[in-house]
Amino acid sequence: MQDKEEERSLINVEKKLSSDGYTQDFQVRDGRLCTIGSDSNRTYGPEDVTIVDFYRFEGESDPDDMSILYALETNDGVRGTISSAYGTYGDSDALDFLKQVEDLGKNLHKHHK
Repeated sequence: MQDKEEERSLINVEKKLSSDGYTQDFQVRDGRLCTIGSDSNRTYGPEDVTIVDFYRFEGESDPDDMSILYALETNDGVRGTISSAYGTYGDSDALDFLKQVEDLGKNLHKHHK
């Protein structure tokens, strides 16, 4: 079943990123990137974040079933990931924030292998 294979590949990418030090989960709240489940509850503006890499996953049976996983690094060294669906189900706050990061030219500085 194709959907299961894609799900596993997302899990594999997340495991790889975690082993490379991208262990923090992020979300966007009130226009700022926030750490999830962290005691520090740090927040970052677009100028504080670099997009290191991204991975797209498409649903085989439904073209609207697409998601993207971003590997991010903050200016104080916190590394983590944020994901969003595309289209109707997309997290517009997260996508808007990441677009701002890209507009600042702070994307795709690949530090990991």
